[in-house]
Amino acid sequence: MATSQSCPIVDFQEATFTYDGERLVLNGIDLAIQEGEFIAILGGNGSGKSTLAKHVNALLAPDSGSVHVLGRATSDAQETYFIRSKAGMVFQNPDDQLVASLIEDDVAFGPENLGIPNPELRERVTQALERVGLQGFELRETTALSGGQKQRVAIAGVLAMQPRILILDEASAMLDPRGRAGLLRVAHELNDEGMTVIMITHFMEEAAQADRVFVMEAGTVALSGTPSQVFSQIDKLAHLHLDTPFAAHMSLLLQKRGVPVPVCMSEEELAREVRALLAGEGGQA
Repeated sequence: MATSQSCPIVDFQEATFTYDGERLVLNGIDLAIQEGEFIAILGGNGSGKSTLAKHVNALLAPDSGSVHVLGRATSDAQETYFIRSKAGMVFQNPDDQLVASLIEDDVAFGPENLGIPNPELRERVTQALERVGLQGFELRETTALSGGQKQRVAIAGVLAMQPRILILDEASAMLDPRGRAGLLRVAHELNDEGMTVIMITHFMEEAAQADRVFVMEAGTVALSGTPSQVFSQIDKLAHLHLDTPFAAHMSLLLQKRGVPVPVCMSEEELAREVRALLAGEGGQA
């Protein structure tokens, strides 16, 4: 759900970055994200997608070029606090993010450091835990939780800060299918309410639900566009060792056989198109 806006909420301009001073992990990235968009970023290991994500909340700053978030330069140390308060990031491993022994203290950590006073702080914690389905867990110890529960606590901690941008850096990788579906549901609900969501993922079906998709290769943006535009390029994706969502793959196969269906991003959409086509043929008969 993107809103029309002249100035991007995230703006990369010719951004380059290297960890070792030699190999460019980001190589001249030009990328603009509008407020309210749901963005998916794909790519193989070492393609630069997680490094790109860390530039959005100023964990990293470009060696050359620029990255601006809400109009603030991430390379300006005086803007770091502001940017991180507005761009919340959830990592793949929740153990890298949990800081307190009790769930309520962990979720309160971020907003408390932003200076949010009681009782608003308690209200934010309660609402964030309800959002991720952990209401009533406030006094449980984080060390006693399952991996999926820990991830939900990490997400709640970010949501309690009420950021304008939510960055999910392969946050669903350690979740089971039910947990991934729950995370995606929450992300889309937040996006529907106006939050910008940037999801780094290797699950094609997750990316298929985004407004736009960026595919990274060797520190550059190799492909970009709507899901149907990107996932129609099967050969290019195969060259990058990436799969295509099942529905997109099947609809493209049907097109090759002369069946007039659009490129579909979900099995439900493909089923509707095929049923409508069959119903039309039946009516003609």
